[in-house]
Amino acid sequence: MMKVLPQQLRLYAVTDSRRLRGRTLLDTVAAALDGGATFVQLREKELSPAALLEEARALAKLCHARHVPFVVDDNVEVALAAGADGVHVGQSDMAARRARALLGPDKILGVSAHNAAEALAAQADGADYLGCGAAFVTGTKLDAHPVTAETMRAVTAAVNIPVVAIGGIEESNILQLQGRGLAGVAVVSAIFAAQDPEAASRRLYELSGQL
Repeated sequence: MMKVLPQQLRLYAVTDSRRLRGRTLLDTVAAALDGGATFVQLREKELSPAALLEEARALAKLCHARHVPFVVDDNVEVALAAGADGVHVGQSDMAARRARALLGPDKILGVSAHNAAEALAAQADGADYLGCGAAFVTGTKLDAHPVTAETMRAVTAAVNIPVVAIGGIEESNILQLQGRGLAGVAVVSAIFAAQDPEAASRRLYELSGQL
């Protein structure tokens, strides 16, 4: 049985507390969920371990009340301590096989993949879904290079687990991702830096249904 259904990845919200316009992270995630976010990742590289765990516990409680999967970026210990559904690791983070061993078989493991070879390796190591990007030039990860449409199609064709695009995705460009075999989109700034995160999520959710 798949631990992550493709429809659960349709609008994948990735947190960025540097862009909250004075709101709390919890309130912003709640607004994103109200607007239709179907999956949440806590990605906060600058928080202390204690602060990260505190946010993770609060978000795990919120997401579970809404029946939405919740994962923590690159921190298995915090994910397990907070009761999160799993973790997401990048190519330069903990190895996917190690993350799977620490998580056990029942938790969700997401892995970033930039080409078909990385995608196949991640699937073999126990990934439940992949994040592929950068879809577009992004200000969130300055070292991320855009992945071509052809490469993204090769990634989705290579594996039998769902794939989301990530990186610079917003209302104005999301439909350029049509025809790439994606389950959904992972969005950072277009939700967390929005004037109205709920309204932004609602529009992105509607558009993501056309991929």
